[in-house]
Order: sequence, then C-alpha cells, then structure tokens
Amino acid sequence: MKQILLMLSLVLGLAGVARAQEADIRGVISGQIAAFQADDFETAFDFASGTIRRLFGTSENFGRMVRDGYPMVYRPAEVTFLQLGDRAGAKAQRVMMRDGAGALHVLEYQMIETENGWKINGVRILDAGGVGA
Repeated sequence: MKQILLMLSLVLGLAGVARAQEADIRGVISGQIAAFQADDFETAFDFASGTIRRLFGTSENFGRMVRDGYPMVYRPAEVTFLQLGDRAGAKAQRVMMRDGAGALHVLEYQMIETENGWKINGVRILDAGGVGA
C-alpha cells in the first residue's frame, strides 16, 4: 500500500511540473507575440535564445526578419496553443495562428530551458493541411 501511495504521489508531482512547464513556455511565446504587436523588438528579442540573438545581432534585424518573414507572428489575429512535445532534446510547442487575412498557420516553436528560464530557439512553419478555416 505504501508503494502505491508513493507512486501516486510521484505521478501527481510530475504532472504538476509538466503543467507548470507548459504554462511557462506559453507565457514566453505570448510575451514575445505581445511585444511584436507593440513594435517592441527589444523585448521580443529578449525572449530569443542566445543562438538566435547571435544569429541576428540586433533587435532591429530580428524584428525586420519577423515582420517580413513571419507576418502571422508579427500581427496575429488569433493565437491558439496546441500540443507541447519533445523534439531533439528540446520542447516543441505547436501554435495555430490566424493572420489578418483569415488564413490559418501552424507553427512549431523550439523551446530551450536556460538559467534565465525558457527561451525561443527557433520557429518553423508546418503544413496546416487538415486545419479548418
């Protein structure tokens, strides 16, 4: 009986950690989207990993890339968080976004945990086939 209670406690504890991790990851992505909507590229850049920061060098370069290459992230009309999974040693958060023209896009955010919390290490656009309008 003691072993069953111990296992149940362990499972419930891990579930709580997973929910907190998911909330933290969603908070980072939401924070970056809010910064883009306010044209606050410096704050948006703060949510990026060191690798992304080195790649773009400045918040202005980063903001220009997002504005020109990911308009659905820069100005989403709607954001819906989908599943969180594991991919290649990182967390992968799928997000569905509706752009200003009404088109749906599914993106996968690669998230890494750093000493300063979760950071966005890349975003890729997935095939949105099968996603209703």
